Amino acid sequence: MTDLQRELPLALRNAYLAMHRATDSCFAPYGVTADQFVLLLALSCGEALTQRELSSRIGSDPSTVRAMLVLLERAALIERSTHPSDGRAKTVALSAAGRVKVKQLWALSQSIRDRMQTALGSIESSTLVGYLNQLANELAPHPQSSPHPSPLV
Repeated sequence: MTDLQRELPLALRNAYLAMHRATDSCFAPYGVTADQFVLLLALSCGEALTQRELSSRIGSDPSTVRAMLVLLERAALIERSTHPSDGRAKTVALSAAGRVKVKQLWALSQSIRDRMQTALGSIESSTLVGYLNQLANELAPHPQSSPHPSPLV
């Protein structure tokens, strides 16, 4: 194992956790977590999504998304309804209060995004986003491919 192979996952995790903690701290007075904000943000495009589509869009498992949706529905930030063409599926959309909350949280967290972009610069930030998306796509499960053997085995 090379130093880079060891450092890459640790650096990604440390950066994610630092961002997550800063965001949780910023949103705590407003009763929303960083993970819930990501879910609300995914719904802010305007279209209703199925719970499965939402899980896929935010990269989280369906049971975790369902638990967050229950809390957000109790807070009247989202609305769930039966899918128009699939009675087994639920669609999820922001409520009017949810749209207001997303705008509020977005503004509140601007300083976090500014700090991240200042740390890297605009070009490097854009490059990083591209690389992170590339990693996510590469590491996503592909139904036609067989799992890669673990390098630790």
